[in-house]
Amino acid sequence: MPLTLIRSYADQTILRLKEFLLVMQEFLLFSVRAFTTIPKIKRYWRDFLDQAAICGAESIPIVLVSSISIGSLLAIEVGNLLEDFGAKTMLGRSTSISVLRELGPLLMGLMLSARYGSRNGAELGAMQISEQIDALRAFGTDPVAKLVMPRLMAALVMFFPLTALADFSGLQAAGLLSEHYHHIDPGIFWNSVYPRLTPKDFVASFLKAPVFAIIITLVSSFNGFLARGGTAGVGRSTIKGIVVSSGLVLIANFYVSKLVLENMR
Repeated sequence: MPLTLIRSYADQTILRLKEFLLVMQEFLLFSVRAFTTIPKIKRYWRDFLDQAAICGAESIPIVLVSSISIGSLLAIEVGNLLEDFGAKTMLGRSTSISVLRELGPLLMGLMLSARYGSRNGAELGAMQISEQIDALRAFGTDPVAKLVMPRLMAALVMFFPLTALADFSGLQAAGLLSEHYHHIDPGIFWNSVYPRLTPKDFVASFLKAPVFAIIITLVSSFNGFLARGGTAGVGRSTIKGIVVSSGLVLIANFYVSKLVLENMR
């Protein structure tokens, strides 16, 4: 009996490993197809503009809310900590490093993974369930070029200004809280920010934008294409896309920061 149970678990583990490797292979081919169709952007420029408006302009409120909240919270908590050591004048430098290098782009990526990624997964999943994607193939249209590539290009273009907006609003919120909560002169705060910023601070921030754009768009779109089983299947594929893309954003955030900070002076 124990041997039979062990063999059953071993067979299930091997089967799941094979399924995982097959999905990874399909995702790799899907990603390659999405990038190879980029030269067709002129044909689908209207789709690109629509997705750019959805990804960019419509995402501004959630990016502002998250970045202002984290900037304000950092100013309060870090300021209280520095006050114990009599180093409140370093609040600007501390918050600028945190917001620019890490929290600004990271929160932007997580918020857009939930908003833009879920929209991609739900739309493409609904199209897959209703056989609209099969209809595109029947009419000779590449569904990856029509549906995925404009989303990918829109994210690659719009994530840069959204990252800049997240960084700027987070720092402005920290500056206001340092003035009105900790009673630090604005000149002292900003003089500890701007002269001390280095190129690697901006590289670490803006290099994450295209990485997050690729992860969020391809993962959510791929899961939408895999949707099966009616509306419940659409829900499962959407949730899976959000969870996987958010996890990959956190992992990519660590490795991009590590790469930049170790290789730039």
